[in-house]
Amino acid sequence: MGREGGKHGGGRQGRSGLGRRGVLIGAGALIVGGGVAARDELRRAWWRLPGTEKKRVEGELDHVGAEWTAASRANWRRADRPDDFTIDRVVIHVVQGSYPTALKVFKDPGHGAATHYVVRKDGHVAQMIRELDVAFHAGSRDMNERSIGIEHEGFVDRPEGFTDAMYAASARLTAGICERYGLPVDREHIIGHVEVPGTDHTDPGPHWDWDRYIPLVREAAAAPAPKTTRAS
Repeated sequence: MGREGGKHGGGRQGRSGLGRRGVLIGAGALIVGGGVAARDELRRAWWRLPGTEKKRVEGELDHVGAEWTAASRANWRRADRPDDFTIDRVVIHVVQGSYPTALKVFKDPGHGAATHYVVRKDGHVAQMIRELDVAFHAGSRDMNERSIGIEHEGFVDRPEGFTDAMYAASARLTAGICERYGLPVDREHIIGHVEVPGTDHTDPGPHWDWDRYIPLVREAAAAPAPKTTRAS
């Protein structure tokens, strides 16, 4: 897990650095030309107007079977991905602690970090942040905006904690994310926290079995994908 940090926790901007006003002015100027592409750009940009937000379904989950338990609002920021930020990475974390510990710290507004999901040793999955939104988990604003973070119960130096149930549940979760955003199931798009540029974290550590995990994700990706559901 990691903080977004300082100014990076602020207002909603795309990777181009344009805010809502800049996007709308640019799209408005293009629309004068009457091009189809310009009209499409304006259609995508309307929701960036101050006070405008896309409708959301209360209690909706992005991963079927997950338990909704909300992270502190201080540990993420509202977005409308993938319309404002393209999602092209899944980042794998290990919490260096227990499942209850992960939930506790992600609910703590003073912690400054949280992931979208937490996976328990028995395969139970908690969703704490909607995939639409930017979680402060990778320690990098750019990576936070482009990725979905998955935390796993356990310790980097205790491979026995990475159970069959955890690998299987995490693989199904990652497969669903890859399906939703059109990501290839490979090590370029599914990375460890340690691989985030500039990080000082080492998780998921040397005992996370990538040679096992990626084939499990591919196997899960080949199975019929369940539909998004609402929390019970």
